[in-house]
Amino acid sequence: MPRVTVVIPAYNAAGTLADTLTALATQTIGRDRFAVIVVDDGSTDDTAALAERLGATVIRQANAGPAAARNAGAAASDCDVVVFTDADCAPAPEFLENILAPLADPTVAGVQGAYRTRQTTLVARFAQLEFADRYAFVARRPTIDLVATYAAAYRKTVFDAAGGFDTSFCVADNEDTELSYRLAAAGHRLVFAPAAIVYHRHPATLARYLRIKLRRAFWRFRACRDHPQKLVCDGYTPPVIRVQTVLAGGFGLGLAALPLTSLGAALSGLSLAALFATTIPFVRFAAPRDRPVAVLAPLFILGRSLAFAAGLGLALAATVQTLVAKRCG
Repeated sequence: MPRVTVVIPAYNAAGTLADTLTALATQTIGRDRFAVIVVDDGSTDDTAALAERLGATVIRQANAGPAAARNAGAAASDCDVVVFTDADCAPAPEFLENILAPLADPTVAGVQGAYRTRQTTLVARFAQLEFADRYAFVARRPTIDLVATYAAAYRKTVFDAAGGFDTSFCVADNEDTELSYRLAAAGHRLVFAPAAIVYHRHPATLARYLRIKLRRAFWRFRACRDHPQKLVCDGYTPPVIRVQTVLAGGFGLGLAALPLTSLGAALSGLSLAALFATTIPFVRFAAPRDRPVAVLAPLFILGRSLAFAAGLGLALAATVQTLVAKRCG
C-alpha cells in the first residue's frame, strides 16, 4: 500500500494538468510509494479524462471549490501522509522526497514547500522575488504557521482530526491559511522545506497580479476571523508588508480627503514618501538577483500595497454589513 497520497483539486485544468501529472511521474521516489488522486471539481473541459489517461485516480464532484475538493481527495486516501499541490504546478523531480523528509521527525505535523517559476515577464519575476523574500523570512523560524497547498504535506491523522479545510472558503484563497492557523493553535509543529519545489505560472500581467493581491487580502481577513492576532503578526508575512499596507491606506485616505481639507495633501504625500522608503530593503534584496525588477520594485510594491489596503477595506465593509444585518434581523 502506498504511504503517500498526492491530492490535486482541478477545475477546468486541462491546459495545465498534464504538466503536473507528468512531473509527478518522474519523482525520485518510487512510483509504488505514492498514489495520485485528481478531484475534478465540476469541470466542463477534458480535465477528468486527461487525468485518467495519465494514470491518476479521478474523483468527480459538482463544483464546490478547492477546499471541498481537497477534503474529498484526502477522505479517499488510506495513506499515512497527504500531499497537496495544484493543477497549475509542476513538481520538481525531488519534490516528494524533499517534502516528506521532515516528517521523519515524529514531532512534525505539516510541511510547506516552495514556488519557483520559469517565466520571464517582469511581473512574474517580481512575484517570484516576493516569494523568495518571504521564504528568507520564514527560513529564520524553527516553526511556521502557514502551510500553503501549492506544496504541502500533512500527517493524515492530524489533517483528519482537524476536520480538513473549511469549505466555506469557496474559492482558492486562504483556506490553507485558516487550516494552518487552527493546526498551529492546537500545538502542531509545521515546518518549511525550501528544497520541496514546484514550478508555477505566476500572474504575468500587472492587472491580474493586483486583482489576486486584492482578493488575497479580502480572504486573509476572513482566515483571521478566529485568530485576530494574525492580522498583526504571523510567521509568513514580513512586518514591513503590513506597514506598507497601512501607509497605502493613508495615501488613499489622503487623496479622498483632498476636496475637503488641505491636510489630505499632507497625509497622502507623507504616506507615499514613507511607503517608498520602506521599499529600500526589498530593492537591495532584488538588485543582485534581478536588476530590472529591482528598479521597478517600488512601483510594484506601491500597487501591491494599494491592492492589499483595498482588499482589507472591502473585507471590513462586508463584516460591518453582516453585523448590521444580524442586529437588524
